Amino acid sequence: FFFFKHYSNTPYPKTMKIASALAFISGIAGSSAFAPTPNAAASRSTSLNMAGEKVPCFGATPLLGGSVFVGETEWDLLTTKWGTAETGTFLRAAELKHGRSAMLATVGFAFHKLGITLNNISPHEYLSVTQNIKFADLAAMTPPEAMKSLPVESMAQMFCAIAAVEIYELTHRDGELKRGERVAPGLQAGGLTGDLGWNPLNIEITDRRRLVELQNGRAAMFAICAWVAHDTIPGSVPLPLPWN
Repeated sequence: FFFFKHYSNTPYPKTMKIASALAFISGIAGSSAFAPTPNAAASRSTSLNMAGEKVPCFGATPLLGGSVFVGETEWDLLTTKWGTAETGTFLRAAELKHGRSAMLATVGFAFHKLGITLNNISPHEYLSVTQNIKFADLAAMTPPEAMKSLPVESMAQMFCAIAAVEIYELTHRDGELKRGERVAPGLQAGGLTGDLGWNPLNIEITDRRRLVELQNGRAAMFAICAWVAHDTIPGSVPLPLPWN
């Protein structure tokens, strides 16, 4: 377009303009001839991805002596057609991390509801003297209300603690800090596994223990969602809870 616009008023004959136009169009056609058609490229990519072996998924739900694999079709797509085996490793690590967080949340939530709070344990009366926040005041609230009443400094402490664990997982492998690597171990393919390498009691890690942790984490994720909904939206959970 620029070529024709710029030279449209030049004294070249029409034959010269026509020849230039034909050369420009033939150049485009020639270059596109070497590019694969979208359908052909997509079909080759799909056939290559689907040719990958089926990636096993640890953590199928045991039921009546067998096992139930909820989401098996999606797992196969994510680990073969849309991703690789390393994608499955990341997904399993993400589920494990969310399950652990939910288990900690359910314990804290239950302690608050059952009255096992710092106003009954700690010798200190105040969470924050400068902001006049007492442990007893927080204990009188629901857990969601107590979380919203925490000062910014409390949130910052929790953020720093979580960030320390995340940085440790990103920079360590098998419990050792990896130096001299261009890409952090946790950012490499399949690098995040959920294993922090912290086992002070030297407990034997068996498949049964791994499955129990996954199952408890799944139950905790359901539980904490239901408990928070119960406290924030009255009547949303029509089930009796121990502290009602």
